[in-house]
Amino acid sequence: MAFLHGKNTAVLFNEHNLSSYFNDVSVSRSVETAETTAFGDSSKTYIVGLQDGTLSLSGMFDGSANAIDDVLSGVLGTEDGAVTTVFYGGTTTGNRCSIAKVEATSYDVSAPVGDVVAASAELQADGGIDQGIALTGLAAVSATGDGTSQNNTASTGNGGVASLHVTANDHDGVTTIKVQHSADDAVWADLATFTNVASSTTTSERVEVAADTTVNQYLRANYTLAGSSGSITFILSFARR
Repeated sequence: MAFLHGKNTAVLFNEHNLSSYFNDVSVSRSVETAETTAFGDSSKTYIVGLQDGTLSLSGMFDGSANAIDDVLSGVLGTEDGAVTTVFYGGTTTGNRCSIAKVEATSYDVSAPVGDVVAASAELQADGGIDQGIALTGLAAVSATGDGTSQNNTASTGNGGVASLHVTANDHDGVTTIKVQHSADDAVWADLATFTNVASSTTTSERVEVAADTTVNQYLRANYTLAGSSGSITFILSFARR
């Protein structure tokens, strides 16, 4: 068994790495059940229905630009939602993560006289929470390349969802980022392609791969950097369905 320490957890929210502001995160996934018990049954029976999920975040308040208060206040009450990924064990390639598009339903600040000013938020998943893996670490790259191949041991047949967080960028050209898959770890095909990232731009995006799409056994990140100088810092994840 490989246990994880909570200190390494990371929270990416749109183009922001908010990990240094939080000290607790809870990810809750649920599924509705509908009762199908009929006359003659001796026990209740059920069928499963719609999935749902919520995230709860709490930590320390910071009112600086692009810090926790600025970011969470900015999304409260908006319809756009926020691309959110929680990484367990840190932002290292191959680590498990939870991927969601969320709507902020509450944001609270508390200031006790004898303690640190605290902030907390409740987030409602819009489209469920998917369990995936990081296909890259959160690191700067300055040249075209591929991430390390991730072996699922078998293909899956119901599509999936990819999340991208670009947290820093001083590269002088366009960057194209993709998820690729392979049946044999040798021949690769594009599975999900993100909108091109313009020079010196930070951004985030969620791309869904349609249900009933085969996702081959192996996955990797692929990134192409035009231009000649600077670097782009991002992390890319994928969850099979």
